[in-house]
Amino acid sequence: MRQLQAILLVAAPFLLALGLVLPLVRFEKLYFFSETPSLLAIVLSLWQTGDGFLAVIVTLVSIALPVLKIFSLAIEAISEGKGGTGTFFFNHVVPQLSRWSMMDVLLVAIVIAAAKTSGLASAFTQPGLWCYAGSTIISGLLHSLLRKASGPKK
Repeated sequence: MRQLQAILLVAAPFLLALGLVLPLVRFEKLYFFSETPSLLAIVLSLWQTGDGFLAVIVTLVSIALPVLKIFSLAIEAISEGKGGTGTFFFNHVVPQLSRWSMMDVLLVAIVIAAAKTSGLASAFTQPGLWCYAGSTIISGLLHSLLRKASGPKK
């Protein structure tokens, strides 16, 4: 069990990092023009075009919260045998983060569906989306394993 937790603790941040820098989606317009933005490029573009509020929200929800969740899972996994389980953050905050963690992947799927149905552009998933989704799924699995290993809530 500890070996699986260790593998997941390495895989989740690695895939998250790839999900942030690799292209999420490829938009093709008129067969000649295409764009393949990464999540970081999207945030930077929002900021540069004057949508600072939206850029901050996307940064918090799509970057800061997943990093915070993975960091908290790592702390919980490291302190597991030392009486560190059962902390308020792990029992109350991390489950809330888990509930919203696939929202970004869903939003990209909606954008792809909208682009395909509009007829103006074609959209295709790229490796960044799959890495981001993989990180989200792995961190959720790791959270479940850690909760199971910590035993029943007191």
